[in-house]
Amino acid sequence: MKHFFALFMLMSISLNAAAEEAELSRAEHIRANYSKYEYRIPMRDGTKLFTAAYIPNDTSKTYPILMYRTPYSISPYGADQYKSALGPDEIFEKEGYIFVFQDVRGRLMSEGDFTDMRPHNPEKKNSKDVDESTDTYDTIEWLMNNIENHNGNVGQWGISYPGFYCSAGMIDSHPALKAVSPQAPISDWYWDDWHHHGAFFLSAAFDFLYRFGENSDELTTERPERFEYNNPDAYQFFLDLGPLKNVNKKHYEKKIDFWNKLEEHPNYDDFWKARNILPHLKNINAAVLVVGGWYDAEDLYGTFKTYTAIERNNPGIFNSFVVGPWAHGGWRSGEGDELGDAYFGFNTAGFYRENVLLKFFNHYLKDTDGEADFPEALVFETGANRWRSFDTWPPENIENRTLHFHSGNKMLFEPVKGKKDAHDTFISDPAKPVPHTTDISGFYPRNYMTEDQRFASRRPDVLLYETDVLDEDITFAGPLTANLWVSTTGTDSDWIVKIVDVNPNNVTDNQKGEDFPNHEAYQLLVRSEVFRGRFRESYEMPKPFVSGQVTEVSFELQDVLHTFKRGHRIMIQIQSSWFPLVDMNPQKYVPNIFMADEDDFITVMNSVYRSENYPSNIEAGILK
Repeated sequence: MKHFFALFMLMSISLNAAAEEAELSRAEHIRANYSKYEYRIPMRDGTKLFTAAYIPNDTSKTYPILMYRTPYSISPYGADQYKSALGPDEIFEKEGYIFVFQDVRGRLMSEGDFTDMRPHNPEKKNSKDVDESTDTYDTIEWLMNNIENHNGNVGQWGISYPGFYCSAGMIDSHPALKAVSPQAPISDWYWDDWHHHGAFFLSAAFDFLYRFGENSDELTTERPERFEYNNPDAYQFFLDLGPLKNVNKKHYEKKIDFWNKLEEHPNYDDFWKARNILPHLKNINAAVLVVGGWYDAEDLYGTFKTYTAIERNNPGIFNSFVVGPWAHGGWRSGEGDELGDAYFGFNTAGFYRENVLLKFFNHYLKDTDGEADFPEALVFETGANRWRSFDTWPPENIENRTLHFHSGNKMLFEPVKGKKDAHDTFISDPAKPVPHTTDISGFYPRNYMTEDQRFASRRPDVLLYETDVLDEDITFAGPLTANLWVSTTGTDSDWIVKIVDVNPNNVTDNQKGEDFPNHEAYQLLVRSEVFRGRFRESYEMPKPFVSGQVTEVSFELQDVLHTFKRGHRIMIQIQSSWFPLVDMNPQKYVPNIFMADEDDFITVMNSVYRSENYPSNIEAGILK
């Protein structure tokens, strides 16, 4: 045993050294093969944007430019300070590109005023009118005229907020912009990150905006520090916080401008509509590859909506998308073979980086011969753990089916007969909300979308409906719709619907090893969504429920491609709190939940109906 332990320690040290050597090797390769230059590039209104370029030392050939625009800092600053990674993967650096990074207008070392999700200006009235589209155009024009050894082709990529700058940058594309990859792009900031059907994503917003939301009036190379929580238990921290108005009272002190805007604009008004770039995704003359992850807790909405808007508004261009089994940005590094409790069997992220993203940029920026061999949609099929290619998305070969809620926690493809007002009821108590995860330190949500849901299904304030054991595989493909008939003894409530894959009690396949969670009877979260009931008729003009009155609430869940295997069950879980992922609805209607007081929060009795008159159900596309 002693010799085994010594051998184990030696192997661990060797592996750690190898990992450090690999990281050092990449950094040293960049320093040895690239020269760094820093510029202040003037925009059409005179504002100068801080930009760094890493240019290959080998001048015997020309290179395409790959650009990354960000509000998060392009550090390290200083011509002698090098990044340890330049491209989406190390293979890009070995392929040879000119890598350009830019602090966007008003952030860090760039001049000007920063505006969150700067609205696009489609009717520029003079040469000094600017937006993110013009800043991208002017940057590319400057690069074409001032950077040596480029081949005349520019690509752009970015994840999340930088993904938005990709979307903005390809509107009225510069002629040199040939390929763009918006990845998990913010598309409409009411829907991406902050609200899902009007419900506010509390823990993510609080954590993110504290560090990002306070902008400096001076040029700086430093980002603010993260918030220091006084309690490692996220659930308890936000319970102790109380109503949303206490964020400013206890912590932000009105210093975070965008949080103040959130308070002022609880509904989908003109402030939010201006921050929706989807209607403006036109006049795109570049090839586009949209990338996202099934388990993106932040911007899955933007992935699908961006692809769809580009497809609709720009006929004839190359527009494709990839969706893998990843969390937000999880395709950027690592293997993507697991996430939280879920295991996908192989290196999905590495496959994508080398066989999709690199080939995409090489094809359109290096003028390689032949046709672009890319499917319209390359989508990972969870449950079956394999890549699938489709000519359209959603796939054409799907059959629309409806799963109806029945008595005895049953769910069937057959509608309910009779039972005029049958329903199931639960108590929703704001003092004891249903948690979204068992990870008490999860201030910023990541892995909850693959977590075993047994911790929730055993609570009395969570309703369950499930099928019998499946005698054949069933694959859900495309969007899902929840059609609920509900009532509440209050005047407002949230409705959370979770699609769950229930494993059998004797799972033996797709197991990673002894140290990986036991998947027997595992309740895998496939898709989940929340709807704030006040918005059931309009996101602009909310209205209260009539206490005790049966009301229809219908809403779309994000797309899926998931196979429920033979021997599994399909389960639906319904609840009215999801804390602290989502803020707690007071359940008594108030005009603005951000201004709710302690005594506005009430305990209510909520009901979901399952009768011939009120047939609550889930609509799904079944892949044939």
